Amino acid sequence: MTGRSRFSLAQLFASPRRSREPARPGEPSPDAPSGLARFADDHRRRLLEDISGFLLGNRLAVNPANLALAWEAFSGASPGLGRRIAERSAGGEGITQEWLDAIAAETGAEAAADELRLMFEELDEGVRRFARTTTAARSVTSEYRTDLDRHVLELGHAARAAEETSRLAALARAMAERTRRAEADLRAREEEAKTLRRRLGKARRDAERDQLTGLPNRRAFEAELTRLHAEAAASRQPLSLAFCDIDHFKRVNDTHGHEAGDRVLRLIAQVLARSSNDNCHVSRHGGEEFVLLFRGLTPSEAKLRLDAAREDLAARSLLNRDSGEPFGQVTFSAGIASVAGHADPRAALKAADGALYRAKQAGRNRVLVA
Repeated sequence: MTGRSRFSLAQLFASPRRSREPARPGEPSPDAPSGLARFADDHRRRLLEDISGFLLGNRLAVNPANLALAWEAFSGASPGLGRRIAERSAGGEGITQEWLDAIAAETGAEAAADELRLMFEELDEGVRRFARTTTAARSVTSEYRTDLDRHVLELGHAARAAEETSRLAALARAMAERTRRAEADLRAREEEAKTLRRRLGKARRDAERDQLTGLPNRRAFEAELTRLHAEAAASRQPLSLAFCDIDHFKRVNDTHGHEAGDRVLRLIAQVLARSSNDNCHVSRHGGEEFVLLFRGLTPSEAKLRLDAAREDLAARSLLNRDSGEPFGQVTFSAGIASVAGHADPRAALKAADGALYRAKQAGRNRVLVA
């Protein structure tokens, strides 16, 4: 923040002090917040100060797009963005509005994908309701047809005694036939609904999967993080999160091209996916970043498993199959944090990213625990 800007958003929105009699010695003030409330207030105040300092210090416009990106970066919702901002600032490049607009465009594409996922869910629920309706209607018509068939049979015997009864029996038979056709049509519609649900399910899975690596994408990871965080809180079991970033990946793209870079991404996805099982969830978070959730493992235990994958990758000699030139040693750095130790899972993601940043600063190709 510049020297001229002495007021932060936290100061601007601070609650005014109310005048009241002081508490007696040894007696807590009626307005004194609890320890948890003070912690939450301090967290909000720091967040507001970080956001205001970022916008004012870089002379950025105070608009909804910039505020949203600043919140993503400093709240822990998008630690990768926070690290990109920190690295760009540390490198002396500065944060410009043009650079931030490019980031906003990337975020907009992710938001569009999320909107598509929500649309799939709403459409799927509509198909489910339609399937339930057609199933119920077919059941009713089937019962009606059975009952009608029975009455037609009785009327058919009575037709010898009365011509009018015979006509009624013929009409009933026609009605029964129409009911059969309606039932068959409903059964066909029900099958169509099942087919459509299967197609929607595949489309939804595709929307939550990274097309390049085949791993779950960031949106799928966030849903899994929320679910596992709640489970860990209820069961009091450890849950650890690892945030990984490929070292010097820009150099790979610049030297060998983006197609070769994509192959490196797929290779690292395969190396990390070997750690995946019922207790380990691996996702591509975006760009050259990957995240892993280790259920039932402490950060130290998760570090041992992730270090094995890191050493496996670092020991390989990789060649660009198109040019025959060596890639050199391809490595990744990672930070690990305990998710179960945070009330908000985003805070764990931010802590893991902080450990990742320290791993980068310490020379890369290492895993550090927050």
